[in-house]
Amino acid sequence: MDRQTYLRTADACLERIARWADNFDPDELEGTSTDGVVTLEFADRTRFVLNRQTATNQMWFAAGARAWHYSLDESKGTWLDDKDGHELLARVAEVVSTKLKKPVPAPA
Repeated sequence: MDRQTYLRTADACLERIARWADNFDPDELEGTSTDGVVTLEFADRTRFVLNRQTATNQMWFAAGARAWHYSLDESKGTWLDDKDGHELLARVAEVVSTKLKKPVPAPA
């Protein structure tokens, strides 16, 4: 994949998650976005971080003591984990649900 396609796709993913985070009560979860990074901060100051890794054409997501690396599956148009193939947006919803102790939908 060429650099421009990667950046366009990665930035769209980051924007999607930042918009999704805006739907939460800020007393539960607040999302901030800077160049290539979305930080999800919870009331207890715990932070989960999603960032683009331009050198590897990947997205990296860190939540607590766990971290995952995602590559774009261009045929599916989704970011998939390098190890077990799970989908990035589903993982974001899963770890946020666990942290908030309630089910939340995946970023749309």
